[in-house]
Amino acid sequence: MAVIRPFRAVRPARDAAPAVSSVPYDVVNTEEARQLAADNPLSFLHVTRSEIDLPAGTDPYSPAVYEKARENFAALRSRAPLEQDEPSLYFYRLRMGGHEQTGIAAGFSVDEYEQDLIKKHERTRRDKEDDRTRHIIGLRAQTGVVFLTYKATETVDRLSRAVTSEPPIYDFRADDGVHHTIWRVQAREATALVDAFAQIPALYIADGHHRAASAARARAELRHKGDAGDADTFIAVAFPDDQMNILPYNRVVKDLAGHTASQFLEKLRAVVPVREGRATPAGKGGVSMYLDGKWYILDLSAARPEDGSRAAALDVALLQHHVLGPLLQIGDVRTDKRIDFVGGARGTAALEKSVRDGHAAVAFSMHPVTIDDLMSISDEGGIMPPKSTWFEPKLRDGLLIHVV
Repeated sequence: MAVIRPFRAVRPARDAAPAVSSVPYDVVNTEEARQLAADNPLSFLHVTRSEIDLPAGTDPYSPAVYEKARENFAALRSRAPLEQDEPSLYFYRLRMGGHEQTGIAAGFSVDEYEQDLIKKHERTRRDKEDDRTRHIIGLRAQTGVVFLTYKATETVDRLSRAVTSEPPIYDFRADDGVHHTIWRVQAREATALVDAFAQIPALYIADGHHRAASAARARAELRHKGDAGDADTFIAVAFPDDQMNILPYNRVVKDLAGHTASQFLEKLRAVVPVREGRATPAGKGGVSMYLDGKWYILDLSAARPEDGSRAAALDVALLQHHVLGPLLQIGDVRTDKRIDFVGGARGTAALEKSVRDGHAAVAFSMHPVTIDDLMSISDEGGIMPPKSTWFEPKLRDGLLIHVV
């Protein structure tokens, strides 16, 4: 079963919502956050990336940063203002171009997360967990929203259609062109939704593994202090699987590990079939590569996986096993400074620019994994390679906050 609970959301007044809402804290670095929040004292980035309000060069993990976040959150509550609802559920719709998806925002069970009933497909990093755990405890609030998915059911879809036919509490287009609409669910439909989710066998983390892990760790620390409050749930939005939009997570590598472009191409052709081609691979098993001003297609369809798992058969895993590791000496992609990742929403032009400008020597354009891949690997208890998926559109921070 999947447990969802109404929660007392802290949220901005309707007119302030567009100004308060911000991109997720973990998709921008400090300088990008500073630029986005410039001239906007209501931006939620002042809470989630509070180092932007401290002197340049401040360690983003220093105690001063978490104290500043706490101060900024308190100030925003009166300045925006932020209001607090009675316990409620919400429907949250994202619309980007012709794509639309509607999910349920609720408190989700930390117990189910720890019991793997909310399934994971990614390993987390301790330093990132430490950061958001300190942030939650310092603010006594979960400000980052976890992105979940589940097998679509007609019962939830029917309730979604009924609720979203009513006037929303928020309806605005963000600066990046994504349209955000949120409805507060009335009591009768909320009870029906809780019952409907109780029939759903599993939830899957699509994006936000560190946010979920930090919520669990924050609960443990607050319990140890005897003050767990409302930390038994974490805030998330769960979208049906048939509405999910997964884009590729592309790779750029800074150098060719001592090879010239022609030497690397020769070594590559000894490993996998390579031909000149286009910037976007046609399907699974194909990877487009930008090198020395040209696009090539790498055919990985016959490449042998590292093991028999479904995760090892993903294109990103095959690329790592046959190309990035042995030819370019890329080890752990989570920590190796010679590799970087470009979300698919930025397009292949961003890959070309990175190489042309000298920031990278080679770029790889991937075919996206499927939601079935994600769910199947999670069901098997497997772990997907790092940076396998890029979900778009993204939820905004600051619209629904869970105070613990």
